[in-house]
Amino acid sequence: MQALDSLINQVAGFDTLVLIRGESGSGKEVVARRIHTASSRSEKPFVPVNCGAIPADLLESELFGHEKGAFTGAVATRKGRFEMAEGGTLFLDEIGDMSLSMQVKLLRVLQERSFERVGSNHTQHCNVRILAATHRDLEAMVRDGSFREDLFYRLDVFPIEVPALREHSQDISALMAVFMTNLETKGMVPPKFSSSAMRTLQQYPWPGNVRELENLMERLAITHGSKLLRSQDLPPKYQTVGIVERNDEPTRDDQDALLSSLAVYHADDDDEVALEVAVNPSRPPLPESGIDLKSYLLEIEQWFISEALRKEDGVITRAAQLLGLQRTTLAEKMKKLDLS
Repeated sequence: MQALDSLINQVAGFDTLVLIRGESGSGKEVVARRIHTASSRSEKPFVPVNCGAIPADLLESELFGHEKGAFTGAVATRKGRFEMAEGGTLFLDEIGDMSLSMQVKLLRVLQERSFERVGSNHTQHCNVRILAATHRDLEAMVRDGSFREDLFYRLDVFPIEVPALREHSQDISALMAVFMTNLETKGMVPPKFSSSAMRTLQQYPWPGNVRELENLMERLAITHGSKLLRSQDLPPKYQTVGIVERNDEPTRDDQDALLSSLAVYHADDDDEVALEVAVNPSRPPLPESGIDLKSYLLEIEQWFISEALRKEDGVITRAAQLLGLQRTTLAEKMKKLDLS
């Protein structure tokens, strides 16, 4: 991410075409906005266009505008995004989804810095910086003829690759802090995350990248607002990281990972997966990065109390006997730990 930041700072001061590449949800538009904000055009508009979200027959009008009566439904003259971005930056997101006919027209604008509105013969010149982004393999598209080679090399002057979240998972906690602050400004109360929940989130591969993390934070603020959220409180798909199949022999790494995250699964006969790992709980390995002992012990206490209550069908007196506690002591701990 520091290398990415360095590239942004290097190119921001020039009007060079930038092609931002990366998986969906990785933050390509954030990079484009950073480039615009750091440039001499920052006081002028930043205008984003999602080329994949606009039907091909409407994209030309969206980009270049149209005259009144140019086509059915054109009841008034309308400016296009190029005019709206005059003096500023036009961000063409998902440019790999642009049709071949539109690619030809865009190439002309990039070369001549001029265009015509749909239905007009008047040529307009534009002073706009172009930033483009895509999650597609444009080189492969050039080879199969679905993307113009001349446009590709015109755009690919200064390529920037945005890494997937799984490649910089150490930033998850910092990103979560930003998203939780944003949620608080909306009047929502985000949950608190235990160390086991954080470890589970850092082990998840995040196919939806930063956008998926942001969406999860909002979901958890709705379902667990202000509560202490443990690993087992996360949605099921986030808890399945590291699960071994029923007939697999778990390795020591599996055992250590499981113990460190306190991920415990109980499988019925119809469950697809079950996890049975023989670990001596009195000798858990100490992670190299250290451990939040207070949080770790709190989670162990929560889990054993929950297990005792489950085994005794919620009868506190019998659960207390299993744990070697007085009934009143267990009731006080349940209240403190917000266990029902």
